[in-house]
Amino acid sequence: MKHILVILSFMVVFNCNSNGQKKAEKSQFKISKTESEWQKQLSELEYYVLRQGGTERAFTSDLNKTYEDGIYVCKACETPLFKSEHKFDSGTGWPSFDREIKGNVAYASSNPNSFYGVEEHCATCGGHLGHIFNDGPKNTTGKRHCINGVALKFIPKQE
Repeated sequence: MKHILVILSFMVVFNCNSNGQKKAEKSQFKISKTESEWQKQLSELEYYVLRQGGTERAFTSDLNKTYEDGIYVCKACETPLFKSEHKFDSGTGWPSFDREIKGNVAYASSNPNSFYGVEEHCATCGGHLGHIFNDGPKNTTGKRHCINGVALKFIPKQE
């Protein structure tokens, strides 16, 4: 019985995941809001993708086939993320770019055995954007930033 109590105590101490740890992770971003504040600001689908790490259905975003000159910003905080000149048609059903605007996208390693590549987030608010893969155009960076259109807002270039 004594051994069981020691083992249980050990498990409790080393397996705790407190809310304080979660708050510390979120506070690393310049813009930090409560989940309630994000829910008021974002649509249900935007919240699902940006705050819960979800994925929109392929071929549902109008931005997938948008090729005007301009810039793609974070839907949650309007941080510039991608330039239109780096967008390409990957045929996957999601807006794809061969590079990001340096410093504005953060990365988190996924499970190495996962089908998904490295996860991408807005470096300002932490919103989930999509994933990066190594199957992009070989004549550029070789990268494919596969981004949820609902996580982006397109701002056309002013003439």
